[in-house]
Amino acid sequence: MKKIINAKSQKFLEKYLNNTSPTGFELEGQKIWLDYVKPYIDEYFTDNYGTVVGVINPKAKYKVVIEAHADEISWFVNYITKDGFIYLRRNGGSDHMIAPSKRVNIHTDKGMVKAVFGWPAIHTRHEKDDAPSMKNICLDAGCSTKDEVEAMGVHVGCVVTFEDEFIILNKNRYCGRALDNRMGGFMIAEIARLLKEEKTKLPFALYIVNAVQEEVGLRGAQMIAQKIKPDVAIVTDVCHDTNTPMINKIVQGDLKSGDGPVLTYGPAVQNNLLKQIIKAAEKNKIPFQRAAASRATGTDTDAFAYSNEGVPSALISLPLRYMHTTVEMCRKEDVENAIRLIYHSLTTIKNNQDFRYIK
Repeated sequence: MKKIINAKSQKFLEKYLNNTSPTGFELEGQKIWLDYVKPYIDEYFTDNYGTVVGVINPKAKYKVVIEAHADEISWFVNYITKDGFIYLRRNGGSDHMIAPSKRVNIHTDKGMVKAVFGWPAIHTRHEKDDAPSMKNICLDAGCSTKDEVEAMGVHVGCVVTFEDEFIILNKNRYCGRALDNRMGGFMIAEIARLLKEEKTKLPFALYIVNAVQEEVGLRGAQMIAQKIKPDVAIVTDVCHDTNTPMINKIVQGDLKSGDGPVLTYGPAVQNNLLKQIIKAAEKNKIPFQRAAASRATGTDTDAFAYSNEGVPSALISLPLRYMHTTVEMCRKEDVENAIRLIYHSLTTIKNNQDFRYIK
């Protein structure tokens, strides 16, 4: 197989990550993703809420999905005070603890409005007020009145995203906001490219799904699973690198960036499909790690598994440090190995393969 991440794909990754794609407002990111994958697919379609699906070999009846989610956590404008301060509500699992002193973009019909999460100086705070909470963090857009704020196009319901952008640390660490889970979107796009460049022929239809609204309850995956009605689904997302300070491995498991993609065991994961993926990893000498999920994986795997009378599904995750912050971090070799694992797993799936435990 050729080099996995080349100069062109690295440029796409940077552009894709630097674009904002808040839950419910994924349009611009989806355009970037679709423009990149178009040369490598036979056709595409979208749904009413913005999920984009590229299809290879669309006439085949047996349908296999590889999937990631396109949305990132963000905020909604919820209340503007008479003095021009802006209070927010979460859009997904946004972390109020990291907000103070961060710069943000408020998305309006008039264009982008800059603002900051203001925070009182240490000299002025009472001890009881030290911890940020949704009750005391607010935006300052440099305005003195509510009218000034509204004159810039800001209103209740405007979405707000952090300003931070993609960087590379120490040559092989990707770092920035929204690696959860646009790294997954990048990986499935690279699968499409590699299949085309390697002239790999699959005996089934491959649906490359970049789904919306995962961060608010797997909603995009639920919708598109009903539309596609796949026979198999391999989902990619991120999981926690637990080898950083302040994480309890007894609770979170022992997973480490650099040691390979993570395969999850749990009720939603179909065991025969998982075993097949493990065999593909072992045969192709791809390092991998194992994790256990209680009840649900918390990813779009659950949405596909429990759709359409049950779809054999598996989860391949990327170890990620500092999830739901603006400095999410993963290692390039894990990304490349996850791509390899998905690619080689696809080549093991037979047309009309029956994954049932009892036949």
